Amino acid sequence: MRVAVIGAGAVGGTIAALLERAGHEVEVTARGDHLEAIRSGGIRLGGAWGEHVAPVTANPTLTKAPELAIVTTKALDAAAALRENADWIRGVPVVIVQNGIRSISTARAILRHTDLVGGLAMFAASLVEPGRVAVTTSGATYLGNDDGGLGVDYVVSVLGAVMPVKSSDNFAGAQWTKLIVNQINALPAITGTSAQATIANSALREVLTRSMQEAVAVAIASGIRFEKVQGLSNGLLRLFRRLPAAIAQLLPLVMRWRMGRVPNPGSTLQSIQRGHKTEIDFLNGAIVDAGTAVGVPTPINAALVRLVHEVERTGVFLDAAEIVAEVDGRRNTTEPPAA
Repeated sequence: MRVAVIGAGAVGGTIAALLERAGHEVEVTARGDHLEAIRSGGIRLGGAWGEHVAPVTANPTLTKAPELAIVTTKALDAAAALRENADWIRGVPVVIVQNGIRSISTARAILRHTDLVGGLAMFAASLVEPGRVAVTTSGATYLGNDDGGLGVDYVVSVLGAVMPVKSSDNFAGAQWTKLIVNQINALPAITGTSAQATIANSALREVLTRSMQEAVAVAIASGIRFEKVQGLSNGLLRLFRRLPAAIAQLLPLVMRWRMGRVPNPGSTLQSIQRGHKTEIDFLNGAIVDAGTAVGVPTPINAALVRLVHEVERTGVFLDAAEIVAEVDGRRNTTEPPAA
């Protein structure tokens, strides 16, 4: 089968390599040094799902129509990538594997009359260097949409043959549960350390716990029923929201244990390390926006968004004391002069 993977970064590169290993004809899109590395040496896969070198076709944009397209760009790049490749993928099943809660709606505005399937990657992967990806934590990819399952079974049959997948008839709930999981991304991006290291720090763990409780409150007020993802169920998250922070911190500790010992930098820190714009506005920022819509205050998430943007702007990571001061409104910062 001809499969296109648009955005062959950590997640997309992993999926592309697994599909090629299974015998599919794969074309990927990539940029810069990563594109040249793939062209010269293929995608080098390592980590939890084995070693493989995948000699895929790589170009800045697609050059032919696939039978299945998988979009794995960062959320902030999705609209542009879809428009650039729309002539090739319009009318074939398209899977949008992205964080946040806007993936399907963004694609639907561009690809009308196209079967769209949402995807949530629960495995952790890193772009180690151009052309080389590593799976640091294995996990299933959740697939679903809001069209009553249209196209989902087909995608499950293809991807399920090469990697763990699960279908969901409550994909919006799954997106929100993943958004809770993605709360671990902000603090590593602000501190420059791994998710495990930030959770191990008691002060940062309290900040994470409070931000997660905010996010759950917003989802509940928005009428969301959480889908069970990575052991996080609707009942557990609703209970978590009501617990005192001292007890609720057990949840981040369990998440840290499940990550294993391989340091997980999170996708947001990886973007900063590569000098790329992060998708924080689609993660914690999405919670702030949704909270505004339903009248639920989100000061912790708003503070984390500000701090990630500060690190993006200055390149200077912050310590736990500075983060806590910002969250509590006690930190003095000097904003740069307006341009």
